[in-house]
Amino acid sequence: MSAYHIPVLLEESVSALAVRENGVYVDATFGGGGHSRAILQRLGSKGRLMVFDKDYEAFANLPDDDRVIAVNNNFRFIHNYVRYHGFEKVDGIIADLGVSSHQFDTSERGFSFRFDAPLDMRMNLDARKSARDIVNSYTFEELERIFRIYGEVDDSRKVAELICRAREISPIETTEDLGRALESVLPKFSEHKFLAKVYQALRIETNDEMRDLEGLMKGVIRSLKSGGIVSVISYHSLEDRIVKNFLRAGNATGRIERDLMGHGSSPFELVNKKPIIPGEDEIAGNTRARSAKLRVAKRR
Repeated sequence: MSAYHIPVLLEESVSALAVRENGVYVDATFGGGGHSRAILQRLGSKGRLMVFDKDYEAFANLPDDDRVIAVNNNFRFIHNYVRYHGFEKVDGIIADLGVSSHQFDTSERGFSFRFDAPLDMRMNLDARKSARDIVNSYTFEELERIFRIYGEVDDSRKVAELICRAREISPIETTEDLGRALESVLPKFSEHKFLAKVYQALRIETNDEMRDLEGLMKGVIRSLKSGGIVSVISYHSLEDRIVKNFLRAGNATGRIERDLMGHGSSPFELVNKKPIIPGEDEIAGNTRARSAKLRVAKRR
């Protein structure tokens, strides 16, 4: 598990679920299985845990446990699979969003500019669209949009322009090709931070992460029992905003819908009004935890 992915806010996120011995739970982002194992330790023999991951490599970590139901598919379909496996509702759902340590550290997956590798970034290796396809086929306007919105990249127009110019000479095939194309716009003392934003934007677009997250949150509303708990860890402002809005209002906009009398309600009751963040010790042991935010809510 530790070699594949170090779970973030493990104790806080799993304890928040208040796991019932014979309950039914969902780990929407199985990854290295750290959160799942912590849930299984709290479950009794009649409890059940459904785990999702669209990256089939993650299931090499699957515990040999007949309480586990493994789903190699996108977590946006959570409610479909909850019903398919015979459950009306579940007692709790946990999601640790973003990229696993394994995906970042496996050079050929192309998630990191630390390695010279094919520009891939697909979480689902069977998906058709890769980051390479995006940088070589998207229009200037489409590229500028994803860098501005998904990466909040400074001078997104210049980044899009440099990519379009470079690919006219030769296709951008690798992480090194992309770095070379953007060399002239990289800030002298913060090039890693700049590239991280570029890569975040490409990764989100490649994997359709924002639409998937909205699908997950809609599925959470449909799948949780009254009194059930959802525990979500996000890593950047775009993810956190969607999670916060759904927990506040039950939709991606964050606007509470009101009836003709002006009465409004949310499907959730917030457990923690402010996000829980990792402590200094956890960040020191796992630098990828530094941007994590945990939000917890109870289904009304």
